[in-house]
This record gives sequence, C-alpha cells and structure tokens, in this order.
Amino acid sequence: MPKQVDHDARRLQIAKAAFDLISERGLEAATLRDVALRAEVSLGAVQRCFSTKDEMIVFVLEYMNQRVTERIQGRISATADPDSTVTMLEQTLIGIIPVDRLSLAESRVWLAFIAQAAVNPKLAAIQREQYTGTAELFALLLKVGQDTGKLRADLEPADEAESLLTFTDGLNIQILVGRLSPDDALAALHRRLDALRKA
Repeated sequence: MPKQVDHDARRLQIAKAAFDLISERGLEAATLRDVALRAEVSLGAVQRCFSTKDEMIVFVLEYMNQRVTERIQGRISATADPDSTVTMLEQTLIGIIPVDRLSLAESRVWLAFIAQAAVNPKLAAIQREQYTGTAELFALLLKVGQDTGKLRADLEPADEAESLLTFTDGLNIQILVGRLSPDDALAALHRRLDALRKA
C-alpha cells in the first residue's frame, strides 16, 4: 500500500527549505530543484505541492510572517507586563528588526521579498496588505497607550504608526548592510520609543 503523505506537513517542510535557501543565497537560489534537494524530497513532490515557483514563494512569505508573529507573541508573553499596550508595541517593534540569528535570517528573506515585490505585482499586493495590517496594529497600540496615559496625548496615532513602520524598515536595512549593529539599532529604537512616552 502506498505511503500516505501529510500534504500540509510536506508543504511546510518545503517552505522551511526554501526559506533557508533564500536567507543564505537570495531569492534566485530558491529554484524548485534546489528546494527539493534542501528539503530532501523529489522534484515531483515539490511540484505536487506548488505548481510554480511564484506559488511556493507566496507560501514561504506566509510561513515567514507566521514565524515572526509567533516569535513576537513569545517575547510579549515573557515580559513582566504582557498586557501593557506599551509592552506590546515595544516588543513588536523589537521583534521585526534583526537582533539575533533567527531574526537576521527572517530579515534577509524579508529584504529579498521586498526587492522581488518591486517587479512582481502579486507579491507587492501581499506586501502592501501586510504593511497596512502592521500600521493599523501600531496605530491601535498607540491610541490605547494614549488612552491609558502611557503615551503622549499630542501624538497622531495613524501618522506615528506610519513613521514607526518606516523607521523599523530603515533599521532592518542598516543592520543587513552592516552599517548598524543590532545593539545600535536597539538603542535607536529605544530612543524613538522614549520620545513617545508621556513625560
């Protein structure tokens, strides 16, 4: 009797392999054949899960975003005040810049996706949707922080959210090109957060 394969588990196995290849060598390294080799499955197995490279790449992007979300939730839960919106904002911001080996790999893959999104409308649409969701989350946390008296009342949450989104993107790039160390970026982020706090 033929061996039964868990389709979702196989797709995840392939996504992890593609993620690792992209982190190490860029998006062009994630050919279906090379991903199959890294995942230790046949090329046919990859093609049964993903009919095209673009389909696989979109799934890898979703996989990476889930990884980042789970890591940030873990960081928030590990703090002394996990229910504080200021803690949530701080740990979310820290969680999207590369401060250790895992987040550095995620940032490399993120940058590869950003570069591809500039010439791939489907990938660009997914990235826009994710950025919009992140900005809305930041704006909500900023507003609640104001309402609870933790953040400055004169802030405009939506504008500040866009600024924070741009700021963290910039920190990511500066770390990835080696201009800033993770410690330098964290210090800059904490200065930025301190400027938002109510005096």
